[in-house]
Amino acid sequence: MKKLLACLLALAGFCASAQQVVNLWPDGAPNSSGIDPAREVVRDYNAENTVNAALYIYLPAQPNGTAILCCPGGGYHALALGHEGKDMAQWFNDMGITYCVLQYRMPGGNCEVPISDVRQAMDYMRAHAEEWGIDSVKIGIMGSSAGGHLAATAANLWPEEKYRPAFQILFYPVISMDKEITHEGSRYGLLGADPSAEQVSRFSMEQQVTERTPEAFIMVSADDELVPVANTLRYATALDEHGVPYSLHVYPTGGHGWGFRDSFTYKSDWTTALEHWLRERIM
Repeated sequence: MKKLLACLLALAGFCASAQQVVNLWPDGAPNSSGIDPAREVVRDYNAENTVNAALYIYLPAQPNGTAILCCPGGGYHALALGHEGKDMAQWFNDMGITYCVLQYRMPGGNCEVPISDVRQAMDYMRAHAEEWGIDSVKIGIMGSSAGGHLAATAANLWPEEKYRPAFQILFYPVISMDKEITHEGSRYGLLGADPSAEQVSRFSMEQQVTERTPEAFIMVSADDELVPVANTLRYATALDEHGVPYSLHVYPTGGHGWGFRDSFTYKSDWTTALEHWLRERIM
């Protein structure tokens, strides 16, 4: 199985032009979703029912010390590895940013599975900081949709200081597990059919913000009919109430899931705004 995984990862790395593709749990992960490995499908630009965690690594020619760990979306049952992940690599690399895309394991109702992959990925990135020319305290987290929820979780529920991201970038994120505004598919994938009130509260990120939550860049379309915009607005309100700096961009149209696609009318707007924010606030 390990040899097969290594071959698949190497092939995926070749197709995606990543310099490296790493199996994050070569000796086995500490937890499991219970998903049948036979159900896993990993393609160049999308994946389903992932039970193996991998890190796709894109190194810039001239690193500036900043790094981003990207968590693609997919409702906690799939991964949009392309337009919400790998497709942005060259753009970030051109700014000197070291960029890593996380193929995280689907939770299958075990809410601890994806966040443990994030922490393992951050450990790996810190361990290679000197080699890659990055500052170990300038590693940020980024995510789209359910991946945005995972990124926000990493930004708020860090058990040790070393796991605290330096910043967070969220594309049309799922934020809350509150049935009133949540994305039901993401809630079911992460918490299962009958989560406890404690689980719902713990994984509703608008309830977990503190003054130590890292600053944020957030973008969403006002006509998003899949993940209610209230997720983004409640999170921004929580950041504001705790004095956490944030940059919020609400575009009038675009729906959900645009990522790096050229078809999104406001692509030049968000790329310009994000680059400016990164250069002025982060780099």
